[in-house]
Amino acid sequence: MSSLYRNIHQDLIELCGKNDAKAQFKIYKLYYKAMYNSSLRIVKDECEAEDIMQEAFLSAFKNLEKYKGEVSFGAWLKKIVINRSLDSLKKRKLELFPLENELYKLKDTEAEYKLEDNSQQIEEIKNAINLLPTGYRIILSLYLLEGYDHEEIASVLDINASTSRSQFLRAKKKLIQILEDKKTKKLL
Repeated sequence: MSSLYRNIHQDLIELCGKNDAKAQFKIYKLYYKAMYNSSLRIVKDECEAEDIMQEAFLSAFKNLEKYKGEVSFGAWLKKIVINRSLDSLKKRKLELFPLENELYKLKDTEAEYKLEDNSQQIEEIKNAINLLPTGYRIILSLYLLEGYDHEEIASVLDINASTSRSQFLRAKKKLIQILEDKKTKKLL
């Protein structure tokens, strides 16, 4: 396997291409947790995320000849996981929120939400993200957590990049609102 990107686990990847079960298991152990978490952020169901992750590994091992080494193996595998997760949501008829005539924008005066303790902040943000409507949560997760840009999100979700940007801004505003509401309730 000639590759433009030299993976640190290149030897294992090449053995996986030869259907070496031990190498496949080692690759699985290296990547399964990150792939599961990526799927879980999208589908929001532990059993479904587990199934998607398993299917993605099987698909990756079966189609390893399609991996050209242009990106890291982990990035290639994550794309498979994300696409399968989004396909699963599409089967559930995911609907993004409708747009008005203008793009939704955050007011310049809106402050960013801040907490003192990092571990507390992370947990509160995770919980708040899970409270977002599905369309918002997916775009926010793809953009902030998975590193996709709006053009990539648009391509994957079959929407316009401007729709992705607008949905992201709405998701961000809704997330801030959820976090501020929780903060206010704590103070009462």
